Amino acid sequence: MKKKILTGLLITLIIAVLSFFALVPPLVDNASNQLTSSPPQPATDKVKSLHQSLFIADLHSDSLLWGRNLSKGYQRGHMDLPRLREGGMALQAFSVVTKVPFGLNIQKNAGDSDMIFWLGLSQAWSPSALQSLLSRAERQAGMLRDLADSPANKFALILNRKDLQDFIAQRKTDKDAVAGWLTLEGAQAMEGDLKSLDALYEAGFRMIAPTHFFDTELSGSAHGMNRGGLTTLGKQWVKAMESKSMIIDLAHASAKTISDVLAMAKRPVIVSHTGVKGTCNNNRNLSDTQLKAIAANGGIVGIGFWSTAVCGRDAASIARAIKYTVNLIGVEHVAMGSDFDGAVATPFDVTRLDGLTEALMKAGLNERQIRRIMGENIRDFLLNNLPSA
Repeated sequence: MKKKILTGLLITLIIAVLSFFALVPPLVDNASNQLTSSPPQPATDKVKSLHQSLFIADLHSDSLLWGRNLSKGYQRGHMDLPRLREGGMALQAFSVVTKVPFGLNIQKNAGDSDMIFWLGLSQAWSPSALQSLLSRAERQAGMLRDLADSPANKFALILNRKDLQDFIAQRKTDKDAVAGWLTLEGAQAMEGDLKSLDALYEAGFRMIAPTHFFDTELSGSAHGMNRGGLTTLGKQWVKAMESKSMIIDLAHASAKTISDVLAMAKRPVIVSHTGVKGTCNNNRNLSDTQLKAIAANGGIVGIGFWSTAVCGRDAASIARAIKYTVNLIGVEHVAMGSDFDGAVATPFDVTRLDGLTEALMKAGLNERQIRRIMGENIRDFLLNNLPSA
């Protein structure tokens, strides 16, 4: 009898564990990556015609974090490969998140807690990925490489200018072809060791932000405890990034970090996903002075889609922030930085990007400006700034 009871308890425990791994990740994903409203109204023929002719590119998505097989279509979250195609996306930045603290906010966060550990545990990550931030980055990078390794997916991983040139040529005759490149949200994944940059480059990363929501060994975050600038290691990192033709992303960086990087940068930088204080004044967003300095550096600013970035819950709010930035620093420095699947709510998922095309038209932007904003600026920036081969 005792043996039967123990066997029953063991079976119950196994069922509970399997249920945890099967049910929790989708529930967390669904709760984290929502829409702020019902989808936009169907696009007019005029909007559809323009949208379908665009080369569309986006600077930021966290879709690798949620345990989805991105080759398949889902009803949750903001994007996967089938939905990228449906929305007309050609080129998507896939960001990797390795650690965020509990109690996340845009004002002040310490780095002594780790929500990603628990998300990884629910997805049955390996012990090394649970324990090492570098291993977490390599694991998520491997997911994108696996997506590219299957010819059936028609997905290309962009590592250099030649890869991008080949993809652009392919895209002209095959609108189902999609490409992406790897970015890292916060250099805490380097674990304080500059040599880790070699491992990250080998894994496929070509763009890295020094910070995310908390201060790192490299620099201060806009949302960290100290909000300082580049450390000695951070200055060494800037030089090492530029020597590898890797792109520096200043999203989430403190004001002092932005100033320090721009003072020593010899290559253009990107702010992958942000808002602007001119239309939405909070600690997350860039000031006019910062925007002008980034433009003077030759950089690009990606305008985000979520309410903290644009102080609104619809496509018109995104278009308003984009238009303000275009008027301030010029259209050649402005792009999309959606933050799809970034634990934020957006007005639409990637399938309804035509809603933004329409909102930009209604905001008074002309066709040339819309083409630049919706993807050509990113395309040309990468053609000029990725490693040559």
